[in-house]
Amino acid sequence: MKLIKKSISAKDGSGSVTLLPQSPEDLWHTYNLLQTSDHVRCTTLRKVTKESSTGSVTSNKVRMNLTIEVTKVEFDKESLQVRISGPNSAESQHVRMGAFHTLTLELDRQFTIEKECWDAIFLDRIEEACNPEVGAEVACIVMSGGLAHVCLVTGSVTVTKARIDMNIPKKRTGSSGHSKAIIKFYDAIYRAILNHIPFDKIKCVLVGSPGFQRDDFFKYLVAESVRRDDRVLIKSKEKFVLCHASSGHKHSIEEMFSDPNIASRVTETKLVKEVEALNRFMRLLDTHPDKAYYGFGHVQKANEELAIDTLLITDELFLSSDVVTRKKYVVLVESVRERGGNVYVFSTMHVSGQQLQQVSGVAAILRYPLPDLDELEDIAANHEAYAEYESDDELTEEEKRQKEEARMREEMKDMGF
Repeated sequence: MKLIKKSISAKDGSGSVTLLPQSPEDLWHTYNLLQTSDHVRCTTLRKVTKESSTGSVTSNKVRMNLTIEVTKVEFDKESLQVRISGPNSAESQHVRMGAFHTLTLELDRQFTIEKECWDAIFLDRIEEACNPEVGAEVACIVMSGGLAHVCLVTGSVTVTKARIDMNIPKKRTGSSGHSKAIIKFYDAIYRAILNHIPFDKIKCVLVGSPGFQRDDFFKYLVAESVRRDDRVLIKSKEKFVLCHASSGHKHSIEEMFSDPNIASRVTETKLVKEVEALNRFMRLLDTHPDKAYYGFGHVQKANEELAIDTLLITDELFLSSDVVTRKKYVVLVESVRERGGNVYVFSTMHVSGQQLQQVSGVAAILRYPLPDLDELEDIAANHEAYAEYESDDELTEEEKRQKEEARMREEMKDMGF
């Protein structure tokens, strides 16, 4: 992402930012920057109809600048496109005010977002998108039987570039059907690697499978690259790392990043740090549940006790159209950072983010054990009851009688009398 212009008020955080998306991941960042009621300005093609004095009608497509007030934001995970809808909010020669339009934000075409308040989460997202080091990519290939996925893993998105699904017959004596199907399967993966993996940008290529299928495929890849004289693969074979994966499905990618030997090869990537933090939280949830909290209410209470060491939160929670809901999560993140805690914002485009979303989307690893919050609430309630009991001793007999009558009337009212 390229930052073209940034104009944000230091007083109230209002202002605008002009950006130029340069990769598919930049469009995911754009989706996370947009909210309803934002104003977005970009170029678009519209069909304009004109009627001459003689009554003849001509129509042609005109490229124009449109500014709309966002009422709906959509992100297509397959094509990685952002579509926004809303009424026209600025004067235009060809489009009347208030007319609804849908704009598609595209690569290499700049746009401007105007907000009433650019909070810390929005500004962090822009900094992350505009930092080229965060875009260090890893390619992953998982396979099992006749199923394989070829994916690119960036800082925020896991993109499926190819899915290969073939029927592999069982081995039979005197039949070569199994070996021919395996070679055909390997050849499809080989071609997908050549077509979809940019080796000039890739740090390493992880190849995972159960059993020894990954070893057989890598032998095939090396031999075939020499036979076909594919220089790109011959020069990049040192980037391939073989590791265990339980299946050929996309969710097995997280298992490969959890392997300590693999993590050491891609230690700079954001995803590895997030997976490590999530695995640590899950282990504590089993072994020391008083040091692992989840759910906004419990995490907020732990933050009030200055107990949060690491906060784990998904980016989906910041997409709420309700300003109050979004702000409470932004305030939580800022508070944890101010108190020296680490914050990891998980992308729901990764398996790790989807897993965290299943436990409310917000969780915390604590510096020290806290008793169960329900127990704390019971203790506080008992303390209040005891304090009320003690205060009754200071009342006169008449005041006690009036209080008892008021209590009885309240109870009868609750019972419907």
